[in-house]
Amino acid sequence: MIREERFTGNTSGFSLGFLQGNLAILPAEYAMDFQRYCQRNPKPCPLVGISDTGEPTLPTLGFDIDIRTDIPSYNIYRGGELTDQATNIKDLWQDDFVTFVIGCSYTFENALMAEGVSLRHIDENKTVSMYNTNIQTTPAGPFSGGTVVSMRPLSVEKAIRAIEITSRFPQAHGTPVHFGDPEDIGIADISKPDWGDPTEIRDGEVPVFWACGVTPQAAVRNAKPSLCITHSPGSMLITDIPGMDAGRGPLRV
Repeated sequence: MIREERFTGNTSGFSLGFLQGNLAILPAEYAMDFQRYCQRNPKPCPLVGISDTGEPTLPTLGFDIDIRTDIPSYNIYRGGELTDQATNIKDLWQDDFVTFVIGCSYTFENALMAEGVSLRHIDENKTVSMYNTNIQTTPAGPFSGGTVVSMRPLSVEKAIRAIEITSRFPQAHGTPVHFGDPEDIGIADISKPDWGDPTEIRDGEVPVFWACGVTPQAAVRNAKPSLCITHSPGSMLITDIPGMDAGRGPLRV
């Protein structure tokens, strides 16, 4: 469906129980620094897959993955600026490209719902709210910037349960980085996400924030590589890896 461009939207709630991944594709000259950036920032950038140079396949993540066609929507950055979106990148592919896949919090949503933690963005068929923050990442080469977070509103009781559940998923960002006052992490207006859709916070609920794999897109803006291709926020790579494998230590990348 995605490869045939019949679906180009948000993958939250799709293929429940399987690892989903954020995407960053860079020329090989940037690959080592970007890998170091991920290794130094495992909370927002848990690296779950790396391709061979010039290869669009990712055999450790799934049979017959073609990264040029298997993301619903791609963002195209040139010189650190978002210039285009696309539903496939065959015409942009280069022999020196290296693909990085970073675990996504969509992976643990099935586990949350299975244990009674409902998620409003799924119930309302929206893209999860995402925000820039003042939580700085550890730089590597030209890559630096703040941590991006995703937000899910929960009751205090459900928030505690969510912390327990997501601690099992270190390769999908693990436990939250913050809950409570958004201003503590530099979010001035919770009703205006930087990516995704606004999410209502009801009486008795607190906003709970997880590190997000959109973080590298902020780092790319600072690094200004000649060309970088990412997923459009909310539109992930769906892998063949069972989601619970994201809770069993580092994956073979």
